[in-house]
Order: sequence, then structure tokens, then C-alpha cells
Amino acid sequence: MELSRREFLKQLSGTVFLPIILRSAGQSQNKRLNILFIAVDDLNRRLGCYGDSAAKTPNIDRLAENGVVFRRAYCQYPLCNPSRTSFLSGLYPTETRIMDNNTLPRTYIGDIAFLPQHFRKHGYFTARVGKVYHGGMDDAASWDISEDPRRTIRQQRRRQRQQDAKGHQADTILVGLAAQQRQQVLPLIWHATEGEDVDEPDGLIAQRAVRILEEHLKTRKNQPFFIAVGFHKPHLPWVAPKRYFDMHDPEKMPLPKTPPDDLADIPRVALTLRPQEREMDDEQKRLAIRAYYACVSFMDAQVGVLLDALDRHKLLDETIVVLLGDHGFHLGEHGGLWRKMTLFDESAGAPLIIAAPNTKGKGKSCNRVVEFVDIYPTLCELCGLPMPEHNLSGRSLLTLLNDTDAKWEKPAFTFVRRGKILGISISTERWRYIEWDEGRFGAELYDHENDPKEWKNLADDQKYSDVIKEMKELMRKWILKAK
Repeated sequence: MELSRREFLKQLSGTVFLPIILRSAGQSQNKRLNILFIAVDDLNRRLGCYGDSAAKTPNIDRLAENGVVFRRAYCQYPLCNPSRTSFLSGLYPTETRIMDNNTLPRTYIGDIAFLPQHFRKHGYFTARVGKVYHGGMDDAASWDISEDPRRTIRQQRRRQRQQDAKGHQADTILVGLAAQQRQQVLPLIWHATEGEDVDEPDGLIAQRAVRILEEHLKTRKNQPFFIAVGFHKPHLPWVAPKRYFDMHDPEKMPLPKTPPDDLADIPRVALTLRPQEREMDDEQKRLAIRAYYACVSFMDAQVGVLLDALDRHKLLDETIVVLLGDHGFHLGEHGGLWRKMTLFDESAGAPLIIAAPNTKGKGKSCNRVVEFVDIYPTLCELCGLPMPEHNLSGRSLLTLLNDTDAKWEKPAFTFVRRGKILGISISTERWRYIEWDEGRFGAELYDHENDPKEWKNLADDQKYSDVIKEMKELMRKWILKAK
């Protein structure tokens, strides 16, 4: 007999989901913890705290020293709107039915309580600055304040371009490279500006978030806050002040390594290779990778602005800080993949760091497999809120925040759709199994213990038939029935 989702999680965790208010260890009975929720667009795991020596991310690394770094966290869909709708609702994309960037988050799920809305209903002041829901799809019920300074910058730049002479309409204020450079590596576009941080959208976003925080402290100091900040970089185009480009030597940028036969055993549907990007030479690749790292360093500086504000107002011991990339991002792996929208680990996996007061995992890394739908129940439990009325698909990570080596058997799932073909990946402690249209368009099996870069597809090797059977059964029990 098939298990329901709730019964499945009960077996995994040994706990019963009851509509009670839970309080985190050491939390005051009278004061709930605040939340600073930082969502970053297209951020992969190339960060210092994830072991990348080429990255320069001192502020995210500082956050990691005060929290838990989840090294094997997976998004539910490697595209902005489906991923954000999923972790904000606590539901899989097969439940929200959002699998593109054009469909409004509530189209099929109606009036459920999204994560910030749930906190607002329970007495929190909620504010959004920047990209939290996908651009232009903000949810009014979630926020007391909702702003995106990027629109202001766009309007200013549009007016400036209109004032310029007609002969300068090819100006690259927004799109990045000069015309000759654009022709070299289209559509990977970057630009080092001569301005300051606050001249860029993410710089304005960080400053505005701090002002909202400080205004809140003056007027509603005793009300807990849920402030969500959405940074746009390192999303393309890779635009950042020149000093962040200068921090990274192109000659030292790590080029992707791919075995000559890497693509031979991968189903065609799994690949999103673009001819122009596959033809990039090593110099172009290094320049592109440098631009990505520069934008990450720029965004990291804005994270520092937020953390400094918490420190300045002595809020670090009263505030949960969550930082995540909405999905990963390829930088030339697997024969020339760039961007997202694959089920390879570089695209499906993304950073997740949670720094929560009164937990015991401070400064540690967790190698357990987790997923972004786990964030919603985690924050509810940490802040002593009941779970929402709709059944969440994730499981609270509080156990791992206290003991990063605790037993954890729940798998992680990522989805992607190619036309009518649905691809699903399931990740466990050792294995990642992917099937396309239930295997009719191919399957993939990777052994992360021996092949973390996913260079060898074992799906057609009979030695692993039992592993594939086990992964298929787990997938059928948990996911496919939710389509």
C-alpha cells in the first residue's frame, strides 16, 4: 500500500506532525526570533565556505561561521519562478504546477499561506526588497512593505539613454560589453562599471533593506520581523563595479574539466548545449568565469551590509539568517553547459546556509541531503509557529542544525520540464538517479561517493540494477503520485 506524504515523513523522522506551537531551545517565551531571508539569483556553490579557493566571499563565509552550511542542498526546479514558488509555498513543483517563468504562483494552489504570509498572520512585520518572488509576480498578501529598487534604476537609465544622441543607442549601460566583445561570446554578457555599489540595483537593495530594518526598530521594536532581501547578481548580465573584477585574475580562473567521453552516455534530453558557447576558447571561458566570480563578490559585499546592520543593532543573537541561491548555475561543465535548467548537480544543487540562535551546529558543515522545501517547516519550528494549514512537503532541519551528523534518510528531488517531457532527479546520501518521462527518454545514475562530478552514467550498467530499482521505488512512493 502506498504511503501518504505525511506518513512517509513520520516514518523518516519518528515524529508526529501536530498543530502545536513549538519553541526552539533557549528561546524566550515572550520574544520570537526575527528572520533575515536572503535569496540570491543564479548563485551556485562556488563560495569560500564551500571550499572554492578562487572565490572571494568574506561576508557569506562570515555568515557560515555562525551557522550551518548545507553542502548537499537541492532546489526543486532550476529556474527562478518554479524554484521560488516551491520554497515559498513549501510544495513541490508537481504540486504547485508552476514550471515556467510566466505563470503566477497562485494560479493552481489558490489561497494557501506562503512562507512570509504565514509569519505575517502570526504577528510578524514582513518586508520584501528586491527579487523574492519571481520578477513582477510579487504576492501582496505576504508583505507589509514590498519594493524593488531595480525598477528605479531601470527608469533612470532609460531616461538617460533617451537623452543621449541617437548615435549612442548601442550604449551598454545595461547589457554589458562593447559591440566587439558582445559578438565574441553572445549571449554571455558582462561589464565592469566605473560606479559605486549603490549605483547598481543590488547596492540599492541592501541599503534600502537596512533603512527598512532601522525604521522598524524605531517604530515597532517589540514586533518580530521577517525581512526578505532578493539580490539579482550573479544573474546575467554580469554587471558589477570594476573593483570586483579586479579582485579576480582571469588567468587563475578554474576551467571546467570534462572527460572526452562525458557526453557519450548522457541522454540527449538532459543537455542544453548552445553552439556559440561550446565554441568558446579557454581565454573567453576564463573571462566569463571571472565575470561570474566578480558578480558573486559584489553580491557578497551587499550581504556584508546586511550583516553589519544586524551587528550594529545587536540583533545577531535574536535573528535567524537564511541565505540560499534559488538554483545552481553551470560554468562550462559537461562539454560546455552554461546557465541552469539541467538536472546535473551544478544546476540542481545550490547553497543553503542557516544561522539560527540557540542551535548547536554553529560553524559546521552538514553533508546530509536536504532540499529547499525543508526551509518552510524549519523556520516555523525555530520561531515557535504552528505549521500552515496546507500539508508541507518538506521536513524541519532543526535536528541537523543541532547535530550536523544526525541520521537523515529523507531524499531530495529536483524537476525540470522539456516540453511535455518531465525529468525528475532523486538524491540520497550516495546516489543521484534521474529519469526522463519515467525512463522513456533515458535515465541517469551517478555515484557521488566515487563520481561527484557526474561524469559516468551508470544507468545502463547491470551491476547497479538493484540501486536503480530502489531509487525508482522511492521516487514512485513519494513524487510521481503528486504530479
